[in-house]
Amino acid sequence: MTTRFCARGSPRSWKTRATRSSVARGDADDLLLKVRSYKPSVAIVDVRMPPGNADDGLVAAAEIRRSYPDVAVLVLSQHVEPAYLLELVGDDASGVGYLLKDRVRDVREFVDAVERVAAGGTAFDPDVVKMLVGGHRRSELDDLTDRERDVLTLIAEGRSNRAIGKELFLSGRAVERHVQAIFQKLRLPESEDANRRVLAVLALLGK
Repeated sequence: MTTRFCARGSPRSWKTRATRSSVARGDADDLLLKVRSYKPSVAIVDVRMPPGNADDGLVAAAEIRRSYPDVAVLVLSQHVEPAYLLELVGDDASGVGYLLKDRVRDVREFVDAVERVAAGGTAFDPDVVKMLVGGHRRSELDDLTDRERDVLTLIAEGRSNRAIGKELFLSGRAVERHVQAIFQKLRLPESEDANRRVLAVLALLGK
């Protein structure tokens, strides 16, 4: 099924082979109007938008999360701001992405992030995740081995087990063992694997 998304902020246009876009320039209020009118699968939002050009885009993204829970949100930021990510996630990491604008230069990586978020997954920028891992310690996370922490970090970025294995030079079976160990150490309840991955991300974020 073709993914529809509503893009705001920069870059000025979004066109991919897998995605049909609805593009228009405007402020945060206009973004909310377009989301309400078009019901896109994904809203791609620049943190800094008119009228204030401060965190207006983030405020709009949070409102979309509250008022239109079926619309995934991918936020683009110029700088690493973990607080923005934590505010956006709230108590549910499903269908949320937060990327630095530099990542958008890699079209394939960007399209993958859009599709992961649209499917209810996560796409968190590696630099933001590293900062959170380095400064956010909880007892459950302290029980993880260094390798399990690496795997959890890549889960937070939205990577599949196959992609994690490729990044860390691990077999699919080894990745699955690490993933299951993470679930067990974080005391995540039995549920669908996708839901447990989101819960693991929340644990990483200190939620």
